[in-house]
Amino acid sequence: MPDVMFTGPEGRLEGRYHQSKEEHAPIALILHPHPQYGGTMNHKVVFSLFHVFVNRGFSVLRFNTRGVGRSQGRFDNGMGELSDAAAALDWLQAMNADAKSCWIAGYSFGAWIGMQLLMRRPEIDCFIAVAPPANSYDFAFLAPCPSSGLIVGAEKDEVVPLADIQKLVARLSLDKLAVEIDKYVAKSLLNPPGRATSNKEP
Repeated sequence: MPDVMFTGPEGRLEGRYHQSKEEHAPIALILHPHPQYGGTMNHKVVFSLFHVFVNRGFSVLRFNTRGVGRSQGRFDNGMGELSDAAAALDWLQAMNADAKSCWIAGYSFGAWIGMQLLMRRPEIDCFIAVAPPANSYDFAFLAPCPSSGLIVGAEKDEVVPLADIQKLVARLSLDKLAVEIDKYVAKSLLNPPGRATSNKEP
């Protein structure tokens, strides 16, 4: 997979990119864990996520956020890293203008960044959030979550307790349920169920 450098908000960003040989291949952006705790695009979970998508025929990009590896800039407590992720997605989309779908996947801090990007970019169809740090970051912005996806937690995770992830999943499920009910109610107001129309004269 080739090394790539592309322009981010605070300078050049370093990535690894795989171009699918399939026509109109879907795309996936992979986000790494917290850079101040050793998170890089070469983290084993990020590497594994990358290859899952490669093996499924995706064009895939993983990259280092600002200040990590050869990426320029300094850590910015999430706001700058979100901007970096948006720039990475722009680059990936420019390389694959005819992609049939767009996915985002992140691990820990990367999952938090990915979910924020998801709320800002309606073209993202699906997400995978591995060990989202629901015990240390606020996910209230997912109100509701606009895409379907997979949230993964581990029973013996010492950093993010599974119970906190389960609470996040339960809240998102309730939000999604409320949206579906609202859609049904709105549709029913336009065309009330059980009310047949007839052209017959009395």
